[in-house]
Amino acid sequence: MSTLINTDTPISTKPLAGSSIRFSDLIERLNRQTSPPTLEQLNLWVSSVEIDDVELEPYIGFKEGNYWRHRVCRNDAVEMLVICWRPGQQTPIHDHNGSHGVVRVQQGLMCETIFAFDTDKGLGHDTDRECPVGTVTGAEVPDIHQIGNPASSGQDLITVHVYAPPLGVLRTYKLGSVQVDLYTPNDFPS
Repeated sequence: MSTLINTDTPISTKPLAGSSIRFSDLIERLNRQTSPPTLEQLNLWVSSVEIDDVELEPYIGFKEGNYWRHRVCRNDAVEMLVICWRPGQQTPIHDHNGSHGVVRVQQGLMCETIFAFDTDKGLGHDTDRECPVGTVTGAEVPDIHQIGNPASSGQDLITVHVYAPPLGVLRTYKLGSVQVDLYTPNDFPS
């Protein structure tokens, strides 16, 4: 699979020099938010965070059949999730229905497919890209995409997500269709 980068969506694999913060400090910062931070703020914070395995351990867990969302923190302004993926697990095609967000690849390889919606023609494919460990990518509003762990990866994927405002009901799409459905993500194991 070739890797295409959509230059309209920020992507970074380099932390900011001399400005790193701890995972627990990021959680505190997010918990103090009283209004949604901008995409640029989220990108800066998530690009600058140093996450060690011990701090992340309470949010790690996998299940068969579907990826597993683990909530780290949430308030009216922002939320942070750690999502754990087995090979072949992926989201439905969706948008964030008014929220912007940042994803950091903590372990493994994340694949993202970006789509374009036309009210007459329906949903069409735009670009694909691979995001290795350390990648931080942002999604502005609107953004229709699908992310996941490719079946061929042979390894688990762990991603850290921050959304502002917190996710609620998402809109889902089908390739080639103008139909838009609603989906409410579940943070609890099945």
